Amino acid sequence: MKKKILFLVVIAVMSCKDKPKETQNEMKEERETQIEDNNEWTVLFDGSSFDGWHFYRGGAVAEPWKLENGAMVFHPPENRPKGESYNIVTDKEYKNFVLRLEWKISEGGNSGIFWGVNESEEFGQPYETGPEIQVLDDEKHPDAKNGTTHQAGALYDMVAPSEKAVKSVGEWNMVELMVNHGENKGIVILNDKKIAEFPVNGPEWDKMVADSKFADWDGFGIYKTGKIGLQDHGDIVAFRNIKIKEL
Repeated sequence: MKKKILFLVVIAVMSCKDKPKETQNEMKEERETQIEDNNEWTVLFDGSSFDGWHFYRGGAVAEPWKLENGAMVFHPPENRPKGESYNIVTDKEYKNFVLRLEWKISEGGNSGIFWGVNESEEFGQPYETGPEIQVLDDEKHPDAKNGTTHQAGALYDMVAPSEKAVKSVGEWNMVELMVNHGENKGIVILNDKKIAEFPVNGPEWDKMVADSKFADWDGFGIYKTGKIGLQDHGDIVAFRNIKIKEL
C-alpha cells in the first residue's frame, strides 16, 4: 500500500514538472485572482438564515418568507391583512456597489430588486424611493404587455432591456447590478448578457425620472445611499446566492 501511494505522489510531481512554466504561472495567477475576487465580496444571503435583512420599516424577517433549499422564498399569505406588505431590505446601506444574485419567479409572477431605499417615516413602501430592476414572468404577467420597460431585467418604467435574456419560468436567472455614482453609471447584466446601461444621478437621471411614472413622486431616486430591497408583489418568488461588492 505504501509503495502504491509513493508511486502516485511521484506521478503527480512529474505531471506538474511536465507542464510548461508559463502554464503553471497562469494557473497560479488564476487561483490568486479567484481568491482576491472572493475577498472583495460580502455575502448578503448564504441560504441558512435571514441575518442582515429585515422587513421594510419592521422587524426580523419571518413568514411569509421562508428558507427553502438554500433560497429565500416568498409565499403570499392567503389572508393578508389589508394594507400589509412584506418587502424586505438589508440592514446596511450602500452607495457604489456591484450586486449579484439569482432569482426565480413563479408562473405569472412579479417582483423586483430595489436599491437606494430609504426607510424614513414619510415613505410607506421601498418603491417610493428605490429604483427597481424588474423580476417578471414576461410570458404570463400582464405588466409585460405595458411596454419593454416593464419586462424582466428592465430599470422599471425607465430603461428597457436591450435584448431578451430572461429564462423560462421555473429556471434560475443570474442578475448583476452595478451602481456607481462616481462614474454616474448603472449596468444590468442578466444571464451573462449586458442588457441595460444608464446614468444614476445628475440631469440625465432627472430627465429619465421626469419621463416616467415616478415624475411626481417626492423622494424617488434621490438617495445615493440606501438599502437593497426585495419586493413582495403578491406572487411566489425566490432569491439565492446574494452577495455585494462595494466600489
